[in-house]
Formats: sequence, structure tokens, C-alpha cells
Amino acid sequence: MSNSNQIPPEVLEWMHRMFEEHIPFNKELGIKIERMEQDGVALRFQMKDKYVGNPIKQILHGGITSSLLDVAGGVAAAVYAFLRLDEHTLEALMQPIGRLGTIDLRVDFLRPGFGTEFIAFGTVMRAGRTVAVTRMELHNEEGLLIAVGTGAYVVG
Repeated sequence: MSNSNQIPPEVLEWMHRMFEEHIPFNKELGIKIERMEQDGVALRFQMKDKYVGNPIKQILHGGITSSLLDVAGGVAAAVYAFLRLDEHTLEALMQPIGRLGTIDLRVDFLRPGFGTEFIAFGTVMRAGRTVAVTRMELHNEEGLLIAVGTGAYVVG
């Protein structure tokens, strides 16, 4: 990574818009990025009836759980890709963001997805020039750990 670990405000704003508004699935889910920093990212999601996976227990669908973890890992990988650039400009960001993609995703469901609000955290565990490996967690509004995941993402 380059020496600076700060994301300029205009780049941070663009990244928020990109992940929240310009990726249709993220927009449909209503994902909101709360934190986007070198040491990790956090995003928030509000439960809705259409995201129920078990109508008897009213728990979050496993596919949504997996998606939230994937987005958290992808955002963490994007932050890594940006911060390792020599130039921290919006123009420089376009190239790694254009290549960003999930290579592999593993999800471990630890308990049923009860809750009205969920927060996903993502951090980069190890990264190189082309691949970043991330660790993600999904918690409900009470702080209960619902699921964990690891992901590999193309970053270069």
C-alpha cells in the first residue's frame, strides 16, 4: 500500500454512491455504508418482509445473508485496491474498481437471522497485486453474530 491511508472526501463520496446507488442489487437491498477505512468497512441493512427466508420463524434469507457478507468483503477489497495506488484520485480508482469481482465466497451460518437491522463488517486479511482475501461478519441489532464469511476478490 502507498504511504497515505486516507481516502480523500470526494473519492469516499464517490465510493459510497457507487456501492449504494449504482449497483442495482445493493440499491434494492437498501445497503448503507457506515464506515470505509483501511482497517475495515461496515455496512447496515434494514430487514423487510420480502427478505424473509423462513416465513414461520421470520428470519433473514440465507441468500441475503451471503450477499451482505459479499458486499462487505468487496467494499473492503475496493478500499485496499484504492489505498495501494500511488495516486489517490478518483481517476486512479476507476481501473481497480472496474476489475473488482468476487472469486470465491464461503459463508458459515452460525445462528438464525433474527433481527430488524443487520450490520456487516469486512476486513482484508491478506492481499497481493491481483487478489485480496477478506474476512466478514454479520451481526443483528443486538450484536449477535449471525454469520461469518471469507472471500477472495480480484483487485488488480
